Amino acid sequence: MTHTAESRTDIAAAVVSLAAEAAELETRVNELRQELANLKERMKAVSTALSQHPPTSERAVGTRPSPPAA
Repeated sequence: MTHTAESRTDIAAAVVSLAAEAAELETRVNELRQELANLKERMKAVSTALSQHPPTSERAVGTRPSPPAA
């Protein structure tokens, strides 16, 4: 095989390899987009649930208890 033919073969192999990698990356991007959409829905559900149930005690709203008397 001549140097030119080897070079063309190497280029073709690189193109095939890069195309396969691009397809894998595109699949992964789509999976991550779906996960983000799922997370957004879960966050929305939690936010809605929290807004429907207001805190009932000082501790629930983030007030720290007083330290014990010495």
